[in-house]
Amino acid sequence: MTVSTGTRGETVPTVPPGNPAVDTADVSALLERGRTMSTPVLRAAVDRLAAPMDTVAAYHFGWIDAGGNPADGDGGKAVRPALALLSAEAAGAAPEVGIPGAVAVELVHNFSLLHDDLMDGDEQRRHRDTVWKVHGPAQAILVGDALFALANEILLELGTVEAGRATRRLTTASRKLIDGQAQDISYEHRERVTVEECLEMEGNKTGALLACAVSIGAVLGGADDRTADKLEEYGYHLGLAFQAVDDLLGIWGDPEATGKQTWSDLRQRKKSLPVVAALAAGGEASERLGELLAEDAKSNDFDTFSEEEFAFRAALIEEAGGREWTSQEARRQHAVAIAALHEVDMPARVREQLTALADFVVVRKR
Repeated sequence: MTVSTGTRGETVPTVPPGNPAVDTADVSALLERGRTMSTPVLRAAVDRLAAPMDTVAAYHFGWIDAGGNPADGDGGKAVRPALALLSAEAAGAAPEVGIPGAVAVELVHNFSLLHDDLMDGDEQRRHRDTVWKVHGPAQAILVGDALFALANEILLELGTVEAGRATRRLTTASRKLIDGQAQDISYEHRERVTVEECLEMEGNKTGALLACAVSIGAVLGGADDRTADKLEEYGYHLGLAFQAVDDLLGIWGDPEATGKQTWSDLRQRKKSLPVVAALAAGGEASERLGELLAEDAKSNDFDTFSEEEFAFRAALIEEAGGREWTSQEARRQHAVAIAALHEVDMPARVREQLTALADFVVVRKR
């Protein structure tokens, strides 16, 4: 199977579905279940915030427009809530048991998006202006902080031993996520980053929270640490596969699908996997790319750059093999994630659904 990731009709090979019996409609139903079951609790949590933070958060989640009118915005893929509910079922509990975990993880995820958009200067998310662009940087920071606090509150108010265990996993994942963002920012100012450093950063920034999402429901359902750890292993490597695909989309993604600018990661000087792999490959294209990026690092502004200049850098990355290497890495991480599932005793249906979600992650277009 292939997935289009370019603006010129190119395709990048991705993994075939692990279980053809679970089709795209089933995955969509899983994602919608996660969104539907978690959203009422998520809305109730946001309603606790003082004005105007409640309104700003509602805008970020797509529930209202910039004028405060009800909206049916794109709230994201809802992969994490879906994983949290399946996590509970993997432990033999009802999916409802995983709802507080789903909401807590979603709150932390959106805390990171609010702050990341501001730090990265992103003006668009989910086809709309970002919070800092509409409501200002101060509100983006405050609302992000508030969502982070709410995440822990949602779990701890359950008052159970399992809730305490779940909170510990969430706070650890949150710290790693922040570590990853700090690494990401620092790498933008370096001429060279190793593939190993990039994978470590992406494991922190993306893998840690996905790992938490797919274990937190099981912990709330009473699973032992070994089961939770194996589910985290699945989630961590799924996160690395997820980020590898994100890195491909960040350079070659269709803006109509991603909601971001063309060549968005190149504009932000991201040392993403395709870039790092291309620089490490050696050869004429790799060397030329390195020279250009070194020159770019001395520039204070990309506003004068033409689309052709970004396209040339993208072409060099592809010629040096960075695009293909990243596609292969997504497949490898996907395979490691699926292997971890085989070490967990769970209902066959849940295993199939977790496999299908992993397949979805690496064939998505946004």
